[in-house]
Amino acid sequence: MSESYPRSDSEVSTSGDEAEWLDTNNSGDEQEEAPAVISLVDDRVFPDAVSMLEYCKAERGLDFLAVRDRLGLDFHGMVKLISFIRKSVQEGKVLPAEISAADLEDDSLLKPVLDDDALILCLDDLPPAASAAAASKEETAVPASAAEPPQVDVLLQKNAELQAEIEQLAKQFTSYRLAVQETLDQRWKADEEPSDVPSKDELKKDDSAYYFESYAHNDIHEVMLKDAVRTDAYRDFIYGNKHLFAGKVVLDIGCGTGILSMFCAKAGAKTVIAVDKSDIIDKARENIFANGLSDTITCLKGRIEEVALPVAKVDIIVSEWMGYALLYEAMLPSVLYARDRYLAPDGLLVPSHCNLWVAPVADAEYVADHIAFWRDVYGFDMQPMQRDIYADSRVQTMNPASLCGTPSAFRALDLHTVTVDELVFSAKWESTLAADVGGALDGFLIWWDCFFAQSRAEPSITPSITAKEWAAAGGRDAKEEDRVAFTTGPFGTETHWKQILFLIDNKKKAPKQLGEAEAGKKISGELEYITAEGHARGLKIKIAWGIEGGEKEDQVWALN
Repeated sequence: MSESYPRSDSEVSTSGDEAEWLDTNNSGDEQEEAPAVISLVDDRVFPDAVSMLEYCKAERGLDFLAVRDRLGLDFHGMVKLISFIRKSVQEGKVLPAEISAADLEDDSLLKPVLDDDALILCLDDLPPAASAAAASKEETAVPASAAEPPQVDVLLQKNAELQAEIEQLAKQFTSYRLAVQETLDQRWKADEEPSDVPSKDELKKDDSAYYFESYAHNDIHEVMLKDAVRTDAYRDFIYGNKHLFAGKVVLDIGCGTGILSMFCAKAGAKTVIAVDKSDIIDKARENIFANGLSDTITCLKGRIEEVALPVAKVDIIVSEWMGYALLYEAMLPSVLYARDRYLAPDGLLVPSHCNLWVAPVADAEYVADHIAFWRDVYGFDMQPMQRDIYADSRVQTMNPASLCGTPSAFRALDLHTVTVDELVFSAKWESTLAADVGGALDGFLIWWDCFFAQSRAEPSITPSITAKEWAAAGGRDAKEEDRVAFTTGPFGTETHWKQILFLIDNKKKAPKQLGEAEAGKKISGELEYITAEGHARGLKIKIAWGIEGGEKEDQVWALN
């Protein structure tokens, strides 16, 4: 009884796509404002349970009430039946010709497929079983000769019956919730009492728990979706290269709200597998169902290292794994794990390449506003607030005028070949000062560029090419497709990643030893990305530098 939804052949990157997408979401919001019952067999919405079940019976031959009566299902049994049907439809399975009690034995069916399923809440609105209705009719029947009770008495009796039914329903629903909780506890929690001393594996798991929990809420996804540079890049590449996605199996790692999975499904992918450890996967599943794409997209909850995919290999891996300074949050190792285990030999990673950049900064005004500021706050000296102020990096969008030297590309990642070990590294960098800075720098700025190549072999993406240069070189003739790339740097449109500013603690340095910081002189050194001890997804970044003719200095910053 699964239903196939026709795919929309949307055109590439049009404002119409965005308007349609927004309209779809707005209409969904309006539906949530009034009670609505989603069909058991498709995504139609009905004002009540009875009309929905009549539709299922008339259009699809699914007689829910007949199954209930035949199996003699109680409240819990009906919940299992609802979950069995919804789960089968979402997974594209054909329902049995005759649903049996054996199909409903699994206690996991007590957990609803849809959050706040209105059908479960409306079970009291369903007509009673035929036998019960007949018995009730016999009990309440009175001889024709009997005197009819006053109308008031009838209404009072009816009111009492309704009150009793409401109380019974409340008890049943409370019992249902407790049964679900007990079932989940038994199925997914350890049988033994927890040890007082957690194991190393438990500590490691807990260390990343905050990361997945942070992605369970709407706010962070709203920020990312509204980052047009980010979201448009994925949309434009996927819709602009439908020939790459048509008929393919796609894996979306860290799917969030499901937006990238839905892009891929609209582009003609045969199957999309959306994976996310965060609870946001539950809303993604509803988003996908509401947009008629659940026949193409399968949602799996868990880490990619732990879930079992329904396929041996995938043709494309799409993921938005990038963090501050590119590697903060340490999600890339999970993508590389999936690449090595699931990606076909000629498969494609989206995005495909990233380049990291650094440049020296001289901005006395910024230092005064954010460092010297603490020495005079409404007339009060708050010097203690400056303690360790130089130890942490700052997520900041900087004015290009703050850069006092040429940008230096210090690391290039080809995601088809890079290894996890290569994500901890030391690299040389060099810049030419563009202005006199009086013998002392204020800091350094790091950002990255992201590239979406149409094939694994893309020699035009060199370590020192910028996103703007590479994208501009594409689409120069009818035979060449437009290229998609973006930058998070100060010379481009602001993104939610911004840039990372590392302020130098010049009080601990000896500026006179650095040499004369004059325009035209070289400044060079090494830059290290180090795993932060005690913070599995954090970074430590060490920068060593020296101006031509002077001695080298170094400093370490945390990015937590």
